[in-house]
Amino acid sequence: MPAPHRMTATQLLAAYRDKSLSPLDYAESLIAHIERWEPHLNALYAYRPEAFLAAARASSERWARSEPRGALDGVPVTLKELIATRGLPVPGGTGLGEQPKASEDAPPAARLAEDHALLVAKTTCPDYGMLSSGLSSFHGLTRNPWNLACNTGGSSSGAGAAAAAGYGPLHLGTDIGGSIRLPAAWCGVVGFKPTLGRIPIDPYYVGRCAGPMTRSVDDAALMMTSLARTDRRDAMRLPPESIDWTDLRLELKGLRLGVMLEAGCGLPLEAPLRQAVESAAQHLEAAGATLVSLAPVLTREMLDGLDRFWRARQWSELEALTPAQRERVLPAIIAWAEDGARLSGVEAVRGFQQTLNMRRATEAVFEQVDAVISPTTPNVSFPADWVSPTNDPLRPFEHIAYTLPWNMGEQPAISLNAGFSGEGMPLGVQLIGPRFADHLVLKLAKALEERLDVAPRWPSLP
Repeated sequence: MPAPHRMTATQLLAAYRDKSLSPLDYAESLIAHIERWEPHLNALYAYRPEAFLAAARASSERWARSEPRGALDGVPVTLKELIATRGLPVPGGTGLGEQPKASEDAPPAARLAEDHALLVAKTTCPDYGMLSSGLSSFHGLTRNPWNLACNTGGSSSGAGAAAAAGYGPLHLGTDIGGSIRLPAAWCGVVGFKPTLGRIPIDPYYVGRCAGPMTRSVDDAALMMTSLARTDRRDAMRLPPESIDWTDLRLELKGLRLGVMLEAGCGLPLEAPLRQAVESAAQHLEAAGATLVSLAPVLTREMLDGLDRFWRARQWSELEALTPAQRERVLPAIIAWAEDGARLSGVEAVRGFQQTLNMRRATEAVFEQVDAVISPTTPNVSFPADWVSPTNDPLRPFEHIAYTLPWNMGEQPAISLNAGFSGEGMPLGVQLIGPRFADHLVLKLAKALEERLDVAPRWPSLP
């Protein structure tokens, strides 16, 4: 049996069934592991080991009677702090305002609780979830376990770090422009952004999704069995659908796979990532897929237009703060958003129109192909204390050109680790499918994961 913190959720459940390990045994081991790592990472918020142990003890009693309740009984999980859990405030990376305690679990938290997953902690995020960085005015700096001098990305920064460091097998992030897939890529884990509405979420918004962050595709699929159940609090949810998420068999012969190496704008693609995508595509071609070269879907006009709209939207939140509160927000957020106060309503509306232009462009891709492979990020790594890969608050989105379009187009997309750079940093590859083809994307990711056969390798304590 591997060390407990290296076990997948599927391995854990098998160990619980044959009684070679109990949830309480695992919880005690995991707490010791977290206590060794967490001073270096700062990935957790509202970490309550006593409550976690009590829940693990109750789960162990159920398993001892061979009466588990729910598909995830006894399996540890973390939730991004933006996902409300009853009895805890939602600081939004800033801790500003009244900070009332949530009166109920948000839909993803409720689904995991119904299946008796054990909440270890919430995970950190940057201010308002609007940076792809581990930097937060409330939580402090979250670091990448592969190299503490490197950034996790964001905004699911704590989830990416926790998954890579082995803080349990299951983690939940949110994604509106890449906030699951970017930290998944930089932290070397699997990050799945489903079709908009596949996982109900509250509050819901254009492009905003919740999704699994795990160490394997199998565990991401296992999470979907819980997370994809319906909830009327999300008015943008998809109709309920019966899907056997854990069946990941796929025949690749005849599959048309688009290869999109250029983003269309933003930062240039670094050579190790180009090589990783090309190699991954060749693995799938050898298994029967047909490769089709694709032009980028994003344009400078699209990215800049959405940037203007998001500045105006962010300023509407900052404007509600007192001057004293505003001073506590990260300066990079203020510097970026304050231009939103000067935009006219017409300019903001024109910016929002670019979301529809992205939707049209991304949907057209699937007239040519069944799925797409691309880099997740243009760069391999960047310093831990930077607010983005450019570290320029006026150019904050130059790194999201591979991920953003699929949020606005609502297509499912997954990032998984395809290897390591010469410096030992993970190289993320992204797979995208048409709207509603979430199961296909997971199957394709499983096929690629198996064929890449990246040797098991996880960060070591510094």
